[in-house]
Amino acid sequence: MQIRTRVLAAVCLWPALACAQDIPVKGGEKIAFLGDSITAGGMGSPTGYCRLVISGLEANGVTATPIGAGVSGHKSNQMLSRLERDVIAKKPEWMTLSCGVNDVWHGANGVPLEAYKKNITEIVDKATAAGIKVMILTSTMIGEDQTNPNNQKLVAYNDFLRELAKEKKCLLADLNADMQETLKKMGSNGKTNLLTGDGVHMNPLGDIMMATGVLKGFGLSEEQLKKWQDRWLDTPGTMEAAGKVRVSMRQYQQLNAYAAQQKRPLADILNEAVGKTVESMLKQAQP
Repeated sequence: MQIRTRVLAAVCLWPALACAQDIPVKGGEKIAFLGDSITAGGMGSPTGYCRLVISGLEANGVTATPIGAGVSGHKSNQMLSRLERDVIAKKPEWMTLSCGVNDVWHGANGVPLEAYKKNITEIVDKATAAGIKVMILTSTMIGEDQTNPNNQKLVAYNDFLRELAKEKKCLLADLNADMQETLKKMGSNGKTNLLTGDGVHMNPLGDIMMATGVLKGFGLSEEQLKKWQDRWLDTPGTMEAAGKVRVSMRQYQQLNAYAAQQKRPLADILNEAVGKTVESMLKQAQP
């Protein structure tokens, strides 16, 4: 029960803003989500972070249209080269920018910090010049251990993004800070992936963390976030638990918390439960 409470609190409950603010996104506007494979997944899955952002706005009376602009493996230079085609030409009112993981993660094939700064600044300037309002997302972690070399290298990239958001008067979703804080609340040991499937790409809990950060960046209050959570948390069949059963998001969280408490893979627990159910059914079916 203690672990379950900690997981739910870490992912679903966030500090209230000082006061409820008007949501800057208005009904009928378009939001382009520019990024890499994390964003592509966030758009491609019904429970991906991009889709959850749209549902969070809808829960508060704002119907917005998403434009997917995430491409797997892309870095800042590639996002800059396709900005006109994938974002500006589609005339969105808003753009979220998620870039930095591959610039660092790809090592020698990545993008050095000074070149990254130039590319990101040009992306923001071109989007702004086209009348697009920009929200900058700090890059999420590369492995769920902040002490590893990639995450230490990423610090300077994210510091730059925070400074640029201030300089250019862009909205900011500090997802790296949110991810570190959420992992701390979940009791992460840095060795087990809690918010990602592979240390980088988000699992459903990671997508919730990202979407919550973006919605906070759009000014949603705790009360407005709760409206969103209440809408989808108990919707039946939105999640697939260990490839075995369709459950609600709340049930998915509860099952994962129970597996963590038992220190066993969720798939093993579900296989055991299914086996017992089948055995019971066979006994009842005997003449």
